[in-house]
Amino acid sequence: MTAEERAEIEGILGHHFGHPEMLGRALTHRSHRQNSAGIDNERLEFLGDRVLGVVASEKLFVSFPHWDAGSLSKGLARLVSASSIHGAARKLKLGDYLRLGPGEEKTGGREKKRLLADAYEAIVGAIYLDAGLAAAAAFLRRTLLDPALEDGVEGLERPDHKSALQEWLQHRGLGTATYRVLHESGPEHQKMFEVEVWHDGRKLSASEGRSKKEAEQAAARLALESLGQAPRSSE
Repeated sequence: MTAEERAEIEGILGHHFGHPEMLGRALTHRSHRQNSAGIDNERLEFLGDRVLGVVASEKLFVSFPHWDAGSLSKGLARLVSASSIHGAARKLKLGDYLRLGPGEEKTGGREKKRLLADAYEAIVGAIYLDAGLAAAAAFLRRTLLDPALEDGVEGLERPDHKSALQEWLQHRGLGTATYRVLHESGPEHQKMFEVEVWHDGRKLSASEGRSKKEAEQAAARLALESLGQAPRSSE
């Protein structure tokens, strides 16, 4: 990884590594040639997964003081699901920076849900070792937890149709869908957004919502219906 590449990804992550080798390892999949020397992200992913569990549990405990242990457990499962982590990794464009072997490159490894989720958790582990729990927690809140909870409890209970649509397309080697805001209307405190879903030059659906996120989810649900898929929640 060049100094320019490292500075670029550090800017995206919002963390400057005092030990840059940690960043390189976090982005190295076991299929990469360096794995022969034992340099890959699996151990960091293991650690990051545990850090994520602690930080996310605390976030839910503080955010929902009236939830019992069962509700907290269900919320945690949704908050740290593979789909949620994959979504955060895609927003950070981690796939662009992964070090993969030729086989994974040929089979679309940079878009694979599991590889991206593992890389995200490895980044968490790397930040934790580089700068401690506070730095790792700040990264998690900024890139995963706060966006997931910006709608409160509804954000955890609402099915993730966008992830379901992306998985349907990915499993068929069809690439990604894109979302376009077609129109905004209403006063600032009561805005409505109309969003379209496009794939491969074709509009799949359009829908409205009180936020761009809500409109995108509704449009993705309609797109799934048009493709013959019953809407379902993410895993």
